Amino acid sequence: MSPRRTLATSGRVLRQLSHDHRTLALLFVVPIVLMGLLAWIFEDNDIVFDLVGPALLGVFPFVVMFLVTSIATLRERSSGTLERLLTMPIAKLDILMGYALSFGLLAIVQATLASVVSVHIFGLHINGPEWFLVVIALADAVLGSTLGLLASAFARTEFQAVQFMPAFVLPQILLCGLLVPVAKMPDILHWTANVLPLTYAVDALQRVAKETTISGHTIRDVCIVAAFAAVSVLLGAATLRRRTK
Repeated sequence: MSPRRTLATSGRVLRQLSHDHRTLALLFVVPIVLMGLLAWIFEDNDIVFDLVGPALLGVFPFVVMFLVTSIATLRERSSGTLERLLTMPIAKLDILMGYALSFGLLAIVQATLASVVSVHIFGLHINGPEWFLVVIALADAVLGSTLGLLASAFARTEFQAVQFMPAFVLPQILLCGLLVPVAKMPDILHWTANVLPLTYAVDALQRVAKETTISGHTIRDVCIVAAFAAVSVLLGAATLRRRTK
C-alpha cells in the first residue's frame, strides 16, 4: 500500500464529486432536511424527538453514505475508470482506501452539519458532550461509506448497487434498537442484532443522549463500529475484480 497513491486516488474522487451538485446536495442537505422534518413532526412532543432524534441522526447519514458511495464506485467501474486503474501498478487496497478517505472526508462535513443543526436549530437535547455526538455520527457515516464500497465490489451495475440496500441496510435499521430495544427482541433476533454494526452505532448515540459523561460502554460501541468499517474496506479490496464482466 502506498500513501501517495491513496491520496492521489482520494483527490481525484473529491474533484469529480465537487462538480456533481446533486450528489453534494444528497450528502449535505438531505440528512438536515430529514432531521428538520422529524423535529417538525414532533413539534409538540419534544420528549419523543429527544428520544428518537439521536438514533436517526446516525441512521440518516448511514443510509445516504451507503447509497452515494456504492453508486459512485459503480459509476467508476461502468465508465471504465476503475478497470484502467487496476491495470496500473497500484494495489487494490490503495484504490479502496482512496475511496474510503474521500468519502470519509465528506462524512466529516455531513456529520458535523447534521449534528450542529439538529442541536442548535432543531432543538435536539442531549445530556452528553456535543462533540462526541458528532464523533459517533461521523463513525456511522463512515460505516455507511465502507459498506457501500463493499457492496459495490459485488455489483455490476448501479441498479444492482441500489438493490443491495435491502440486504445491507434495511435489516440493520429494523434490528438496531430504533423500533424495539434489542434486549426485548426474540432471542434469534437479539443474537442477529449483536453482529450488525448499526446496532452499536445506535446504542452509542442513545447513550450519549442520556448520559452526562462518556462511558466505557459507549467507547466500546464506537470502536466496534470503526472495526466493522475497517474490515469492510479490507473485504472490498479482497473481492474487487480487475476486470468488469
